[in-house]
Amino acid sequence: FIIQICRRKMSVGADGVILIEPSKNADFKWQFFNSDGSNAEMCGNGARCAARFAHVNGIAGTSLSFETEAGVVSAQINEGGVKVKMPDPSDLKLAYPLKLSDGSLEISSINTGVPHVVLMVEQVAAVDVITLGREIRFHQTFAPAGTNANFVQRSQGNAIEIRTYERGVEDETLACGTGAIASAIISASRFKMDSPVEVKTLSGMYLTIHFDTVDGQFRNIYMEGDARIIYTGELQPEAWQ
Repeated sequence: FIIQICRRKMSVGADGVILIEPSKNADFKWQFFNSDGSNAEMCGNGARCAARFAHVNGIAGTSLSFETEAGVVSAQINEGGVKVKMPDPSDLKLAYPLKLSDGSLEISSINTGVPHVVLMVEQVAAVDVITLGREIRFHQTFAPAGTNANFVQRSQGNAIEIRTYERGVEDETLACGTGAIASAIISASRFKMDSPVEVKTLSGMYLTIHFDTVDGQFRNIYMEGDARIIYTGELQPEAWQ
């Protein structure tokens, strides 16, 4: 069902599907599925969308929380968008070599609810995100779960520009929330950036990543950005047949 309705041009078309369910411990619980039908523990952009959807449909107020496989996530609905408190990151590893088919590259990695690799590049627009991202995503180093791959160009001040190959979508996406967080944290670690870090995504939209550093550890991670309601409607059986 997920795979069929996520088909572009032939059905609704999407990078993923979110199911909202009742919860005894929070305002609601979600299940998140990638477009290939696989389950994902966390999706940052999806978290903002789920929060706004719940607020608009009377499931929760402007301050809310919901259950995910990565833990309980809290959010604040603001006039300009949604600010979500994300799980604390883990497994931060900076600047180490990864052997690829065309040589070795220096990468960093981190888990921001899902695993991410981050590569610093001179010109993000020139990167072959599909080819290189896919090789990293399926690299034996990250087997069996695989990883997402982010390519990051430093901008002026506390700003970066990123492009992301997403695991489960198996393609480049216009934005990745957990990838923006991973890229911001690794950029802050390597270039001594202060909070917040402004992240420009392929869509041209910006995500703002807030964080604290406590004894060298990144804590209290917040991601802020918009969440747009494009349409509402009814799925017909032909959408998934």
